[in-house]
Amino acid sequence: MALTTTYLDLVNDVLVRLREAQVASVSQNTYSALIGKLVNDAKREVEDSWNWDTLRNTTSFTTQQGTFNYNLANAGNKFRVIAAHNDTDNIFLQYRPTRYFIQQLLLTQSPQQGAPVYYNHNGVSAGRDGQIDLLPIPDDDYVIHFDLVITEDELSADTNTTALQKNVITSLAWAKAIEERGEDGGISVSSQYGVANKALADAIAIEAARRPDEETVWYPS
Repeated sequence: MALTTTYLDLVNDVLVRLREAQVASVSQNTYSALIGKLVNDAKREVEDSWNWDTLRNTTSFTTQQGTFNYNLANAGNKFRVIAAHNDTDNIFLQYRPTRYFIQQLLLTQSPQQGAPVYYNHNGVSAGRDGQIDLLPIPDDDYVIHFDLVITEDELSADTNTTALQKNVITSLAWAKAIEERGEDGGISVSSQYGVANKALADAIAIEAARRPDEETVWYPS
């Protein structure tokens, strides 16, 4: 199970580094609230920098005959597809661009039906989860699963947690805080950004060594 850190712990970690008093709540004063905003900014940048193991999840569904559009349950509207698989036929699905799907679904008189082999992103559902289209249009029940990287929600309550590495987030948030209020005799902005970038690069390198063939481009819906 991944270790997690609370929002309040992250904010207090940055405050201590700034030689400020710790707080009992992120909203305790205007400065702690500002640091909270910077922590979320840093967390978002860290999330978008790599397909972190702690953010990986799987969603699956069973197709219905004649239906090509499906929700990726609990994926939200910002996620990365690592792999898609037709479990029933034991084949990987391949991505095809929207132009291909328009041609096949709208410009073809009789779209092909069969076992799905292609997928495409198609907006978000009413519940704000990503949607995908499949081709050929399923002609039977097929179990489809998607391996995803799903971003966490923004931290808001003191007890909200993140599974991302604490030191990477706090190093970057500290740099942003120094930049915001100006250098005050402690570490310089450029030096701290250097520390933060190294912490991020080191964390990525450890995970990248385990997945040398994996691309890292995000596909926001």
